[in-house]
Amino acid sequence: DLFPLINSRTARRMMWCTDDRHPHDLMEEGHIDAIVRKAISRGLDPTIAIQMATLNPAEYFRLDHLGAIAPGRQADLVVFSDLEKPVIEKVFFKGQPVAAAGKLLPHINRPPQVSYPTSMMVNPDRLNFTIKAEGRKIRVIDLIPGQVVTGQSQCLAKIIVDQVVSDPKQDILKLAVIERHNASGAMGLGFVRGFGLQKGALASSVAHDSHNIITVGVNVSDMLVAVKTVENLGGGLAVVADQEVMATVPLPIAGLMSIESVAAVRNQMDTLFTAARKLGAKPKDPFMALGFLALPVIPELKLTDQGLVDVNRFEIVSLFLD
Repeated sequence: DLFPLINSRTARRMMWCTDDRHPHDLMEEGHIDAIVRKAISRGLDPTIAIQMATLNPAEYFRLDHLGAIAPGRQADLVVFSDLEKPVIEKVFFKGQPVAAAGKLLPHINRPPQVSYPTSMMVNPDRLNFTIKAEGRKIRVIDLIPGQVVTGQSQCLAKIIVDQVVSDPKQDILKLAVIERHNASGAMGLGFVRGFGLQKGALASSVAHDSHNIITVGVNVSDMLVAVKTVENLGGGLAVVADQEVMATVPLPIAGLMSIESVAAVRNQMDTLFTAARKLGAKPKDPFMALGFLALPVIPELKLTDQGLVDVNRFEIVSLFLD
């Protein structure tokens, strides 16, 4: 959609960017290099496409020692054979070869294992996901397949005794966002439609942009186990059913990053997705969908640790409508 904006007047003030590239994308397509190839295939001059990935961002961020091959610049280089379809064959860092054919060279040592900063200030034993019925009608976040925007609807709540619970037959599941950085105990509760889970729960410490813990599930016992699993991992992703952990992806660096290789993380994600689909998960990437439900700047309805946010109005709103 933005490609037509690139022309002779704008190209020097534009640079490539990508977000939320999972291990599968990185291994099968690439990162910024994939965008460069795509731009060239659409007719952009290869020199301009590469410049938008190198010199332009270096200048923008005032990294004057990077971004070009010239005296006074650091000799960080990539080597490829085809200018029309640049696929990186060799990598040099400060003039020294460090990688070839997609692999680190044998003499390149990985950094030693150290302790990593994380932030899991949550006590799962104190969490209470029950919702006392304060009315018959509730606001529900509606997933839109393949989108980070959501809809919102009004639905009759499923009430057992005096508690509002998940209604998997209507594909309406309980959702919770738990503050994890300051031990404030803040938690928002709501409901979402479109995940498709028929049993179990998912939980994640990747929840844009505040990255609190977010969980969705058919019952509160599995949601609690999922949150406790994420907390025990020091951050990560988890699939739980019948209070048993089916799959995890540990993310011990700030609850957002793995210490494993990209290939290992891809395999962990495959296992995670398989487990989620066994529970009925419908989104192609259920954890990507889950992570964006806590982002209160993208319409229409989102959930934060402070409660439901009507993004169109930029207001916190009640779960109940009557």
